[in-house]
Amino acid sequence: MPKLHVLLRKEDMDPARLPGKVVVVLDVLFATSTIVHAFGEGIDCIWPARDGEDARRIAGQLDAPRLAGEYLANSLPGFGPATPLALAATGLKGASLVYATTNGTVALNNATAAAHVYVGALLNGAAVVAHVARAHPDSPVLLVCAGSLGRFNLEDFYGAGHLVAHFERTGRYTLTDTALAAALLYRGCDAGTALGASRVGRMMLEHDLQDEVDCAATFDCVDVVPRLDNGCLRQVAA
Repeated sequence: MPKLHVLLRKEDMDPARLPGKVVVVLDVLFATSTIVHAFGEGIDCIWPARDGEDARRIAGQLDAPRLAGEYLANSLPGFGPATPLALAATGLKGASLVYATTNGTVALNNATAAAHVYVGALLNGAAVVAHVARAHPDSPVLLVCAGSLGRFNLEDFYGAGHLVAHFERTGRYTLTDTALAAALLYRGCDAGTALGASRVGRMMLEHDLQDEVDCAATFDCVDVVPRLDNGCLRQVAA
C-alpha cells in the first residue's frame, strides 16, 4: 500500500524526494482555507506567489488580475484581504487572483517538484482525499503543514489529521507515525478548540476575526479540489 506521511513544516520538504509523490499543502489559518473558499465562491484561477514582489511580477504578465495577500498577518499595500470571508465579500465569480501569503503560498511554490500538488483544508478534506485516492491510487501521499516561518502550527497539524482520517477510511494507505499522531489529535479535539487555541487563532480572535476562524474550522462543506499546474491553481473538473 502507498505511504501516507505528514510533514510538520514547509521547510521539511526535500525537493529531491518529491518526484512521484502527491503533495497536499495545508495552511488552515488562512491561505489554503482562503483558496478553497474562493473556489467555492466561483473564482476561476489563483496564482500563488512567494511574496508581494513576486505577486506583482506575476500580475504584470496577466490580463488585469486581482491581488490579495498578507505578510506576517499585515495587509500588503494595494492588495485585497487574505482571509476567506473578507476576500469572498469582494466578489470572486469568474475572477483571476494573484495571492501572496507568509507561509501557505510559499509552501505551494516549494512543492512544485512533486508529481501532483493540491490544496487542502478542513473545508474540502473529503473532496481532496476522494480525488487523490481515485486519481492516484498507487502514489505515496505527503501532507505538508505550512507552519509559520519555520515553526510548527497546531491548526495545520489538526487539518492534516482531518485528511488522514479520510485517507484511513479508504483502507488503502500505510500511515507513518506523524500521520497517526495527526489523526489522534484530530480525534481527540474539536476544530473550534484546536484552531482557537493555536497561536494564530488567538491572534485572530484578538483582532475580532472569530467569524474567519469559525469559517476555517468547518468540515467538508466545499466540494472543490484546487490543483497546481504550471504555477496556477484551478479547480479539478468533477
